[in-house]
Amino acid sequence: MARPILVTGSSGLIGSALIDALKADGREVRGLDSAADTTASWRGDTRDIETVTDAVSGCAGIIHLAAVSRVLWGEQFPDLCEEVNVGGTRNVLNAALAATSRPFVLFGSSREVYGPHEIHLADETTARRPMNVYGRSKLAGEELMEAARDAGLTAGIMRFSNVYGRISDHADRVVPAFARAAVEGRTLSVEGRSHVFDFNYLDDVVDGIVRLIHLVEQERKAPEPIQFTSGTGTSLTELAELSVRLAGTNAEIRHTGPRSFDVHGFVGSGQRAKSLLGWQSRITVEEGVSRMVHAYRACKEPVQSSTLPFMHAATERRQPELA
Repeated sequence: MARPILVTGSSGLIGSALIDALKADGREVRGLDSAADTTASWRGDTRDIETVTDAVSGCAGIIHLAAVSRVLWGEQFPDLCEEVNVGGTRNVLNAALAATSRPFVLFGSSREVYGPHEIHLADETTARRPMNVYGRSKLAGEELMEAARDAGLTAGIMRFSNVYGRISDHADRVVPAFARAAVEGRTLSVEGRSHVFDFNYLDDVVDGIVRLIHLVEQERKAPEPIQFTSGTGTSLTELAELSVRLAGTNAEIRHTGPRSFDVHGFVGSGQRAKSLLGWQSRITVEEGVSRMVHAYRACKEPVQSSTLPFMHAATERRQPELA
């Protein structure tokens, strides 16, 4: 029987959807997450090396998604961002290198590693010059992955860009924030009217990760860094207008100045994922936002507030429940 795959950050947006996809693929899956309401096999923190070592033991692979996952949080809690995104990644890699099963590791990185650039379609070779705390922490994580690869570990880097697709996501991320405000007829606040980004629907991204896992297992090596990006840019103004149009309300759009720590735009080429995995983004922004609008209309439960799970004690653990 195939050994399990460990997903860190398993209660997050990508992690929870990936758990479901891997189970549907017939895989045994373990989850590690620090969230108080997590259903993960292990409740714990990647800053706790004992928890990480226990969770990694016997695994075939690790999808490392646990992170202080927002640019704003990095600015608000820079030390915590460093501890989790760099120190936690170091713990995962050290545990993988020490494990007798020697699992592969795929690391969830971000478009933020590129920082500001003038290239229309950034690819995996575009210079990495992050401009904020979060981006620098992800670059440090990538450098740890590169060192682990040099040490003999099967290690790969995945770069994500503006992943969205569930109303359970943090309510103040831009796509859910716009979709919800539009449905409720509230004002949509656009911080940077001309900023253009590459928005990618969650199901597409998860499909790409599963394809990458299959490739790594078949070839017993990981490819060079790979972007899961659509190659299509949408401005924040266009996103706001689309949300209001699809919601069919009279919600107002208000433009404000951009935040000092935000890049002004990013669009990724997506060609490496297409050539290596046969993957491409299939859900357009219009279709994805339409799904979000319909989901908010149908939702009768309170929407998740934007909280930082790593504020919980790092060493709080529970025994694995893998039966």
